[in-house]
Amino acid sequence: MKKVLLIEDDIVLRENTAELLELSEYKVLTAANGQIGLEMTKKHRPDIIICDIMMPILDGYGVLKSLSQHQDTKFIPFIFLSAKTERQDVRKGMDLGADDYITKPFSEDEIISAIESRIAKAAILKDERESFQNNSTTSEDELRTLDDLKNFFDDDGTILNYKKNDIIYKEGHNSNFIYLIIKGVVKCYKFDEKGKELTTDLHKEDDLFGYTSFTKNIPYKETAMAMKDLELVGVSKTDLKKILINNHKVALEVIQLLTYDITGVKDQLLQMAYSSVQKKTASTILRFAEKINAKPQDPIKISRNDLASVAGIATETLIRTISDFKKQGIIELEGRNIKILDLQKLQDIY
Repeated sequence: MKKVLLIEDDIVLRENTAELLELSEYKVLTAANGQIGLEMTKKHRPDIIICDIMMPILDGYGVLKSLSQHQDTKFIPFIFLSAKTERQDVRKGMDLGADDYITKPFSEDEIISAIESRIAKAAILKDERESFQNNSTTSEDELRTLDDLKNFFDDDGTILNYKKNDIIYKEGHNSNFIYLIIKGVVKCYKFDEKGKELTTDLHKEDDLFGYTSFTKNIPYKETAMAMKDLELVGVSKTDLKKILINNHKVALEVIQLLTYDITGVKDQLLQMAYSSVQKKTASTILRFAEKINAKPQDPIKISRNDLASVAGIATETLIRTISDFKKQGIIELEGRNIKILDLQKLQDIY
């Protein structure tokens, strides 16, 4: 009999839902708030969790975030149950790693179907993980691809969290770590001889960064800052050097990664040197949109100085150009927010 943990502060809804699930032959555990729910999860290891969002003491977002940080609970299927139907609430829940989202009121078929499908999916994924573990080893010699290397970061790296605008490292600091972005966006920049800030790169989720050298302790050549709340895993260059020495295929993948970086820098320099102001501006807006958002049409919050430094044009010139884009109906401006209204037209300019 599968165990369902129902976390819901409304006693009537909690009891009615528990009864419905028991009639469907589930063993039901209940909790009146998120903190109790976490304690029951650790004690009983349910097969699936159904959780309200707005609760006292600890809300549903806090429950999911806590569970995702522990290896023994991160794979338990998690369904949000809430009356909050606004798009941003749904998106926040799914971004945190929820498997599904059921709004109140709900039908019996709806909740039973969601539970059955998520438990089945979890069982399939568990079989795949166990099969992979049985057919492979965790030795360094088994790492062959860049994805394998990123998995090594996930499994063996040091987890680091930064708030928006926090500095990860500064130019001139010892480059002891190389980082993989789990969540968030990183801006790298340096200052020219006049003290003007120049953005040198942007890194998004699943990007590696911080590799001035994979083998030598060369100081960082730029400063790295969190553009939004950030989660990283860091691996020391000493450990990474061992990986590259013992895994030639991974070393080749890393060389290819560096080749792409060099090609990208060359393309950017050519664009800065020869493209028109409108092309530079359009390209830079698209680049920030790609790095910051899952969907290019979502608003990006970025300073005009950052846009200008990446585009390689004066801030005043950029401001005039984006004002022209606004008049043409290509973008919309609201404070520091830029929203792309006509993606195709912006791409045509680029």
